[in-house]
Amino acid sequence: MNAPPLKIVLVEDHSLCRSGLTDLLQQRGQMQVSGTGDPEKVPELLREMQPDLVVLDLRMPTTDGLTLLRRLRAAGLQTPALILTMSDAQDDFAAALRLGVKGYLLKDMEPEDVIAAIGRAARGELVVAPRLMLKLAQMLETDRAGAGPRDVLASLTERERQILEHLARGESNKTIARALDISHDTVKLHVRHILAKLNLSSRVEAAVFAVEARAAAAAGR
Repeated sequence: MNAPPLKIVLVEDHSLCRSGLTDLLQQRGQMQVSGTGDPEKVPELLREMQPDLVVLDLRMPTTDGLTLLRRLRAAGLQTPALILTMSDAQDDFAAALRLGVKGYLLKDMEPEDVIAAIGRAARGELVVAPRLMLKLAQMLETDRAGAGPRDVLASLTERERQILEHLARGESNKTIARALDISHDTVKLHVRHILAKLNLSSRVEAAVFAVEARAAAAAGR
């Protein structure tokens, strides 16, 4: 029995972008999408549709995505949110993370990558545009119980370290499977093992850890 389609509310003021992304998500992502360019309609849409995710543009004529998200939270609407924007500014990115968004994606990403990332965010995973991984690594302060990145990496197998490097580049499981000539299911199993061994909760955190480990190695720590 097939799982029901993920339900998405898309808030985007540019009608052409909203229409195009809606079509892509519904046709290729097999999601149920309700879109609007009017931020005032969003609370009603969320209450009516009960979506898995609301996708917000960051810059809109009457408001911005983060201000709208604050209003939604103040109104008691806790729908998981994702920002889709042209802005890769660290201030915008950091503010979104502080508000607990499930993702921050850039509009110049490949359409298939955006669709896949939105689907993962709707299922509860934290997703970040690959170009922002280094900024995320710089912002996060991690506590590894006194163990440095290289110490923890020693617990990984050679294959797991290979996959971790691919995660650091923001690659999907499908892309990793092709690159390493292994099955998609095998990649998923390795990712689960990596997260368990590193005591992490998402592939984004694993990617950040890999960036930190490279920086530590370069510094000779």
